[in-house]
Amino acid sequence: MKTHHVLRQQLIYFFLALAAMIVVKQMPIADSVRYVGDAELTQTAQAALSVLVFALVLWMSEAIPFHITGLLSVVLLALFKVDTYVTIVKEGFGNNTVTFFIGVLVLSAFITSSGLGKRIGVLILSKTGNSTSRILFGFMMTGTVLSMWITNMAVAAMLMPLAVAILEEEGVEKLKSNFGKALLIACAWGSIIGGIATPSGAGPNALAIGFLREMAGIDVSFAQWMLYGVPAALLMAPVGWVILLLFFKPEMTHLKKSKEELKAELDTLPAMNREEIVTMILFLFTVLLWLSTPLLKTWLGIAIPISMPVLFTSCLFFLPGVSGIHWRDIESQVSWSGIILIVSGISVGMMLYTTGAARWLSVVLLSGIGSLPGFLMVFVIVFIISMLKIIFSSNTVTATIIIPIMIELAVALGLPVMSVALPASLVASLAFILVTSSPTNVIPYSAGYFSIKDFAKGGLVMTVFGSLILSSVVYLIGQFTGIY
Repeated sequence: MKTHHVLRQQLIYFFLALAAMIVVKQMPIADSVRYVGDAELTQTAQAALSVLVFALVLWMSEAIPFHITGLLSVVLLALFKVDTYVTIVKEGFGNNTVTFFIGVLVLSAFITSSGLGKRIGVLILSKTGNSTSRILFGFMMTGTVLSMWITNMAVAAMLMPLAVAILEEEGVEKLKSNFGKALLIACAWGSIIGGIATPSGAGPNALAIGFLREMAGIDVSFAQWMLYGVPAALLMAPVGWVILLLFFKPEMTHLKKSKEELKAELDTLPAMNREEIVTMILFLFTVLLWLSTPLLKTWLGIAIPISMPVLFTSCLFFLPGVSGIHWRDIESQVSWSGIILIVSGISVGMMLYTTGAARWLSVVLLSGIGSLPGFLMVFVIVFIISMLKIIFSSNTVTATIIIPIMIELAVALGLPVMSVALPASLVASLAFILVTSSPTNVIPYSAGYFSIKDFAKGGLVMTVFGSLILSSVVYLIGQFTGIY
């Protein structure tokens, strides 16, 4: 039973969220604010913004369960006539992200249940040793390097069960262990950071390249993108590691087992059993399908979203004779609340997009960049878009909204398109503050070791330092390449 103090605090935050929503929805807005360039904050867009404010207060205060806040927001959007209930639900719950999460969580459950997660965890620990800080660094850098070549959501899905296996072995308590918080957040941050390094690292990268080609006639090659993305990612990852150590200093400096015991444990591991072999094969098959998606698209002549390969391979586990692990054995490990949280967030984000509220916000916040000197202009672009990630529930939505606006803005201000659009393109997939800003964050969050408040606490500082690093790299290299 909740204490009276906790209950009173939750009620205060809930009614504060309601009051903030009503104020934002009903407040009169002058035409000079409502109309900014060709962006308009319509009454419908204002209603969508009010629901966003309501959700943000509850997500940050944790007054009610996160996924319930998401569902409540969907209902409020319909009640405020932002769109029809069916359309709002379809935008999120009909999104292929639902099947992606079901697939990766099933795959993660098999990695844990088969014993493969523990085996790979032992292998990583034999290299990092038993120092908790070195383990954090190992996970951060592994995520960064892998995510350069595999989409960041997939990398987070690979690392999460390995981290959980280590934490379960240590017997740490969920939501109370600093080591548990830092390790799972490292799984998200490393995956996100590596995603900016190459065009294949994250979905918005290819989308941004497409916008530049179609709207501005600029072709950005794989190598050109890497020239900016790789140095930024490799500099950002160690900084993220330091920030995690500062905010979530592990309660123990070393694991229970000594460095020698960890190496001995690797040497004495029995041969892989059948379940581990099956899981390893299907795991590698999933990665292969993710990597070969462009070839498969050409060969099959159909679109292959990221969810399709993992949904297919997760189904293969249940074919007759493939695995001895049954659905009932792994069902409890699939975080349905995590799935509800992200898909309801997509519904809210898409309503902000379709009503024009997101475009209005972007133009209001970014239209003054033309008068700023070089480096400061880049930093403002990167930092503001990083903060806008709070309201965008999808990296793809961010790129869809921001990149065309930045290209149009550069043309209108008479600036080189790449000087404005490149930093915006690189930062589109960075999301360090809110769990709900990217599906990549939700995967480690679904393990239950950190809260939304934990994530935001270190994420605010990481956003500032990440913005400084990315801006510096883009501006310095841009001077050599003639962008600035």
